[in-house]
Amino acid sequence: MDDAETVWRSWLSGLAPSKRTAAEALRTQFGALGVTDASDRARSEIEENQPHLARFALLRSLWRGAIDGWAVPGALEQVAAARRLLDAGADRNDLALLARAVAYEAVFAAVDELDCGGDVNASGVDVGRVVMESGEDATPTGRLLAGLHEDLLTMDPSGRDGEDLWQ
Repeated sequence: MDDAETVWRSWLSGLAPSKRTAAEALRTQFGALGVTDASDRARSEIEENQPHLARFALLRSLWRGAIDGWAVPGALEQVAAARRLLDAGADRNDLALLARAVAYEAVFAAVDELDCGGDVNASGVDVGRVVMESGEDATPTGRLLAGLHEDLLTMDPSGRDGEDLWQ
């Protein structure tokens, strides 16, 4: 057993049985998502009572669908303007990169707006919003998914923190 596993087992032994079960399930779920620091993230979620798994799943999903979806073969052809540019000889990789960069900026703006909780530019508007974790049955847990914009870049599935978007 390596040091990290020893630390994990030691930490688990100090938990109540229900929290131990939850921690082990979280570590398994993070591991299944390919997270390299699954133990640390599970421990953080249990200790801080923050919805780290829900945040990770949402942000990774946004990367894979809204941002990286533009690199999928045939995606550009779904947009008439992109099709015309391709037909005119534009470089497919440059167009995909442009689409991904624009998509990243749009996703960032959207999650930043959600993180604000309300329209800071609309005086006299008394409504707000929150993004909240829910259970599998869509029942809210009461745990907010806050600061999404802060971690969006680090959720790049390539592990490059979006560095290729601005090249």
